[in-house]
Amino acid sequence: MKLQLKRVSLLMTGLLAGGQLMAQSTDTLHTSTEYVKPFSGNGAYSTWSIGINGGILTPYTIFGSNRRQDFTSPNAQFGYGAYIKDQITPAVGIQANFLAGKLTGDHGQPDVSTPNSPFENFSTRLHYSASLSANVTVGNISWHDNKSAIQPYLTAGVGTMNYTPVVTYADGSVSNFKLTGDGSINELFLPVGIGVKFNIARGINLDLGYQVNFVYADNVDGFNFGPGNDRFSYAHAGLEFALGGHGKPQLATHNPVSSMRTEYMMENHATRSELEAQIAAQKAQNDQLKAQLDAANANFAKLSQDSDGDGVSDVFDKCPGTPTGTKVDGSGCPLPVTKPDTKVYITEQDRRVVNEAVRNLEFDFNKATIREHSFASLDQLAQLLTTKKLNLKLAGYTDNVGSTAYNLRLSEDRAAAVKTYLVGKGVPESQIQSEGHGKANPIATNKTAAGRQQNRRVEFTLF
Repeated sequence: MKLQLKRVSLLMTGLLAGGQLMAQSTDTLHTSTEYVKPFSGNGAYSTWSIGINGGILTPYTIFGSNRRQDFTSPNAQFGYGAYIKDQITPAVGIQANFLAGKLTGDHGQPDVSTPNSPFENFSTRLHYSASLSANVTVGNISWHDNKSAIQPYLTAGVGTMNYTPVVTYADGSVSNFKLTGDGSINELFLPVGIGVKFNIARGINLDLGYQVNFVYADNVDGFNFGPGNDRFSYAHAGLEFALGGHGKPQLATHNPVSSMRTEYMMENHATRSELEAQIAAQKAQNDQLKAQLDAANANFAKLSQDSDGDGVSDVFDKCPGTPTGTKVDGSGCPLPVTKPDTKVYITEQDRRVVNEAVRNLEFDFNKATIREHSFASLDQLAQLLTTKKLNLKLAGYTDNVGSTAYNLRLSEDRAAAVKTYLVGKGVPESQIQSEGHGKANPIATNKTAAGRQQNRRVEFTLF
């Protein structure tokens, strides 16, 4: 069994490596159009193809468990196959399949009369299986690329197979299941599969698939046990080669979206030439209009002359000869001169009002609610800001108790609460800035209650 698995692994590795090498030589193919006129018949495509594959044959399938099989320990063996396919439509093809190889398994089920199995193992030579299947491509149209690179597919069909089951009894004796003739058996079977094909070169596809074969008999392993018929699986990798004209695209991989785009571009080539001629004529007409516009602009320049440079043309300037640098209105006349703003100085008394407001400011515990005894000092501060039109910056801080995010939000809310109170007392909102810094910039230690009390503060800055 290990030798067979090694052969299968080498085959899979060789196929994949070959696919990579061939894919490197097909970059230009994947960027080309492979144009076929839309709605062309099958004669414009390569519809016939052949395929070869190799893989793993085993009595185990994805349907059911090993414990319900005639032999509870299915083995993996090497199998090989081939097919020829005719693609009828871009989605449906009919293919004739061939499959051969070997099936083995150990540990037969117990006999109905004894707790022990009469069989130790079985070995069935699958001389051949021939079937006719429908191959349905699930997706072969790409809206992003000129040519679709991947084609998932489903298969289902019917066929006949010839095989010779040989069983080994518990005592070591060996016997053919069928004792007459050469021991071979012919039975009907239904192959059902799923897979995906990768376009690795022009006319060459890498084929990866999994197939379950339902046999119309219960003698493939040489042991009639239970009410169900036998089945086995075939996991394979292989290559598919397109037949026919080398320049024709495969019908199963052809992307009609790309052909429709090419057809559109070709049919519009003549229209483009005609448009270019019309554009040239229009350009000549535009040049004539431009000459007329230049003449009109020259006349307009005379109307836009501004002798005193105040930004109002002479035609509309009611106050000509305005001195340079004088600000004027829309008619060119000087604007009234405004008196400069009176400077306001911050006195020591102003700072005492601010300090008093800071000293008396208290909030409810863990909240942004200002306590009532803080209102009188804040009212005096509001009057100062309103009277002298001073600006105030509020910066909220907390101690280090609680998370950083919570303290930042609490400090912002407390600073905003002070701003809201002052605005409510008539201070213009534009004169107050508020921000929170959380537990940053402590002014005392956070290890004592007194220190934390000092750190829970709102700083006031006049400017």
